[in-house]
Amino acid sequence: MNPKIAILTHAGLKFETVPYLLHPLVTLWQKQGIDVVILRGTKDFEPADAVFMHIDLTTTPADYVSFAQRYPVIINGGVRDISKRKISSHIIRRRDDYHGPVLVKTDRNFGGGMERHLARRKPLSRIGDSLRKRLPWTWRHYLKPSQYPVYPSPMNVPWAIWWNKNLVVEKFLPEREGRHYALRQWVFLGNHEVSQRVISSDPIVKACNVLQREKGIPIPDSLRRLRSAMGFDYGKFDFVMVDGEAILLDANRTPSFNIGSPSYEQMVLLENLAGGMPALLKRRDDLAAADDLDAHRDVT
Repeated sequence: MNPKIAILTHAGLKFETVPYLLHPLVTLWQKQGIDVVILRGTKDFEPADAVFMHIDLTTTPADYVSFAQRYPVIINGGVRDISKRKISSHIIRRRDDYHGPVLVKTDRNFGGGMERHLARRKPLSRIGDSLRKRLPWTWRHYLKPSQYPVYPSPMNVPWAIWWNKNLVVEKFLPEREGRHYALRQWVFLGNHEVSQRVISSDPIVKACNVLQREKGIPIPDSLRRLRSAMGFDYGKFDFVMVDGEAILLDANRTPSFNIGSPSYEQMVLLENLAGGMPALLKRRDDLAAADDLDAHRDVT
């Protein structure tokens, strides 16, 4: 029988309409003979060899974590919180003895956009959101990632930000390429991966302001160890290299791929990435073999 994957998505978020990287990967898996079913929430259980956790929120809700335990293999089951306070080692507090440039971000992933979208489904939340729009941005729950502000030092950070639990102040440690800024990206699925280094004239490097790309960059061992410790099977790490140290800026377990018609080169990269699934599915065989060994030991 063909292996089968259940992709668990959040019931309140529209999986089909967001350009997730998972979409082209699903198409490739299906061509390889892997059956795929999309689960929208935890209402209905669908038997499968593995469940792929694709919850596009900063913190995975407890009921989704519990639901996933019904499957023999859980992909990304160990990644339950990707908030900045959880993943960043360069967040500073108001009284810290640091005087270099800083960046203000949301504690939630992607500017808190998905949590905002989910909250606006409730009438009272929509009213609260409308009221917050009238406040200075320093009091808000959400910011556009492309508009994260950079300050020359913590002393220049507006005082309200220090008291806003939805925002964090992080050391701004850019990787420079002459007058430009560099960002490194590592996308992985199981034991397969792709990577690149992009250059921009903007300190907040985004796809829309990239000037050049370098494919196939090496990944530091320290970052591989961090990925393992965080429990990531699939995702994307944004990082920089500063004075020989790899600094993780963002960890995303639901990366996007906003390209309607991939080029030949991009398809090669996608096919390589999709090839990481068999090793993850093999966990079921490994678990079954371990159970058989334990049963044999009990008998003997």
